[in-house]
Amino acid sequence: MTNLSPGDRELLAREITFVSGEVLQHQTATDGTQKLLLQWVDPRTPGAVNSSLSLPQTGIAPDSSRQTECVMIPAGARRTACISSQVGCAVGCRFCASGVGGLDGNLSAGRIIEQVWQMTRLPRVERITNIVFMGMGEPLANFDPVLHAVRTIAAPWGMGVSARKITISTVGLPKAIEKMADQLELPVTLALSLHAPNDELRRELIPWAEYTSIKELLAACDTWFRKTGREITLEYILLGSVNDQPTHARQLVRIARTLRANVNLIRYNEVSGLPFTRPQASDVRTFQALLQEGGVNVHLRASRGRDIAAACGQLRHEAQHA
Repeated sequence: MTNLSPGDRELLAREITFVSGEVLQHQTATDGTQKLLLQWVDPRTPGAVNSSLSLPQTGIAPDSSRQTECVMIPAGARRTACISSQVGCAVGCRFCASGVGGLDGNLSAGRIIEQVWQMTRLPRVERITNIVFMGMGEPLANFDPVLHAVRTIAAPWGMGVSARKITISTVGLPKAIEKMADQLELPVTLALSLHAPNDELRRELIPWAEYTSIKELLAACDTWFRKTGREITLEYILLGSVNDQPTHARQLVRIARTLRANVNLIRYNEVSGLPFTRPQASDVRTFQALLQEGGVNVHLRASRGRDIAAACGQLRHEAQHA
């Protein structure tokens, strides 16, 4: 900042933290996907993850209680940043690596934004065009910092990413969804991590589903649509022989047709130590066809970065168990 005096620049460098994450690992997949494992260090409060003022240190022993992941996914001219909102996760989805070990803390708005900035510095990335809050953590359980980060990322004076290209993914907190519809004035996309078409199976897969029902979630999503005019995305991870059978597809059709929604099908990426498997290709095709026959707008998400453990929480999980 050469328009400032040397004294002012020295003062800023001493008093203000611009970067607080240390890159522990950087991996690049054969499909161009890149993943960072970041460690957040605060020398004034060792191990803290909630402070918005923290300084990077090198040579710090890796500590998984301070680590998060972020992923850059290329597709043509698009560069999508998949970012984390928490260190670990309290939701505890049975199939997900993020929640192994529970929740260690919330990320500040600054640290959420820094993940995007870190990815702009990666090879072959000039700027990030899309943002998805689908990394570690439940975004709506870290409500205020996430909304603060979204506003900054979307602002012309911030990172200038179109709000329509920002997706906030939630396992489903009805009150928080309604609160966000009231408070967030930007046209972001809401994605509901459904993953099961009935309450019984959903509660087996997602412990937090004990506290709410699919009916309550759909009501909150309907409130979101009425207040924002933005269509809902229903995310559905296909787990081999668990939730990928024709009966599940028909149940999902009935759910999807109650909303202005589209469905994203995601083939499971295996996590070492967890008992779930990737679905058979024939089951995936049948599932997708049944949704299409039911009049549902459905997309099968391409699997990216499988050779670098790019699914949520995998890199930290594998680093812990190396």
